[in-house]
Amino acid sequence: MAEPVKRPSINPFAKLSKAALADHLDLRNGLSNWQFTAVSAVLGLALAAGAVLAAGPWDSGQRKAEQDWAAARTPTGGTHHDPDAPAGPAPAPSAPAVLAALGAAPGKPAADAVDAPDGAAAALRSVLAPLLKDPALGTRRSAVVIDTATGRRLYGVGADTPMTPASTVKIATTVAALTALGPAHRIPTAVRASADLRTVTLVGGGDPTLDRAALRTLAADTARALKDGGVRSVRLRYDTSGYSGPALHPIGPNENIAPVSALMIDEGRLDDTSSGPAPRSGDPARDAADAFGELLDEAGITTTDGPEAGRAAAKARPVAKHLSAPLSALVERALTNSDNDIAEALARQTALATGEAADFKGGRRAVTAQLKKLGLPLKGVNIADGSGLDRRDKVTAALLAGLLARAADRDHTELRPVLTGLPVAGFSGTLSGRYTTKAGGTGLIRAKTGTLTGVNTLSGTVVDPHGRLLAFAFLASGTTAPAEAQSALDALATALAAGRQ
Repeated sequence: MAEPVKRPSINPFAKLSKAALADHLDLRNGLSNWQFTAVSAVLGLALAAGAVLAAGPWDSGQRKAEQDWAAARTPTGGTHHDPDAPAGPAPAPSAPAVLAALGAAPGKPAADAVDAPDGAAAALRSVLAPLLKDPALGTRRSAVVIDTATGRRLYGVGADTPMTPASTVKIATTVAALTALGPAHRIPTAVRASADLRTVTLVGGGDPTLDRAALRTLAADTARALKDGGVRSVRLRYDTSGYSGPALHPIGPNENIAPVSALMIDEGRLDDTSSGPAPRSGDPARDAADAFGELLDEAGITTTDGPEAGRAAAKARPVAKHLSAPLSALVERALTNSDNDIAEALARQTALATGEAADFKGGRRAVTAQLKKLGLPLKGVNIADGSGLDRRDKVTAALLAGLLARAADRDHTELRPVLTGLPVAGFSGTLSGRYTTKAGGTGLIRAKTGTLTGVNTLSGTVVDPHGRLLAFAFLASGTTAPAEAQSALDALATALAAGRQ
């Protein structure tokens, strides 16, 4: 099932008072990037219940709205550079407890996570156990809560039971991609020309976010190079050999995902949407090549006949190149909007980086291998795809919570985009329509959602009133009423935010 997505576009600080905004941004100036993103949900959003966190655009792994506001307040640079600017006010009163949790030495949030002392475990059990028994959660459910600063498992029920994760498997996919490639990696799309410049090949590198504007720039650069060589008519080819294996996801043609191709524009969407279900192209690569041919023609280069599928010649020389946004930004977008196309692309990029075949099976092997490197619990785990659309996916609550705890570990800063990309309760992505009527969770919970028929999951982070950054995973299957199941999961996360333990 598709998850409804809304992308608020208003200023995230529009309703903050001047004092609250100053507190929030002064904290930003004094913190590392990962601390800011983890703290912002508590300080920036808790300071004013009406503030809205923007869902995009994504800019080098950091929300552009946050970046611009921070730059405006930074005396050493930015859009309002002022070396004589006075020092800002002291941090908000809530800052010390939050910073203590985030600055604590990390523990071991992995397979050997230590259970909490009896008192803490009993307190959590008394709150979560009744909520976990809600009939709306179906016939099977599991749960894990980890204190990311100490690595202690505060709560666990069915922690090691493999269950269908739906879209929460994207947490595993994005962690694996960042581990294999790093947050700065960019996916290239290139144009290569034969020695005589008479044949031009558009070479896909696997960037599903390539859009018509980028394609237009590629066409303009290509046309310039051809004209400099005295050529104004070419044969056009397109190369999708970067990926292999079946293009169709095992679920078949579906509005939630396009055929997986190394070359596509706008995720193969046939309408003007940028997220959620949409009519999809049956041949995204050919559509991209057709569009490129039209843009070449507009730039003054005629293409003979239509584009043909084929590899670029070994000695073909590059004449133009486009690079995607950094992987950190792609990860954020994949998680915030539960973007299946980006998730499958990330799985194949991980495969390419590790020498596996760039197909569904290779992506499965590559993602699994990267998770093993992190020392996470994988018994019974089966990664069947990158998006979670495949019901053969099986993960445990211990794995999902452990992945998020790893992303909070100061020794794994490359994984921080996994935390910053999580939707914010009541404000962004697939959580924008949830937590809107529940006190205690709105703006404080960041979590990846998962929804298939009969499956509802939620996994994310929350800073509780004691200043602890908690990683949690709640999985339910055999559910019959999606809305009620989502509310039951939201109640579990809200209990953590409220600190009733």
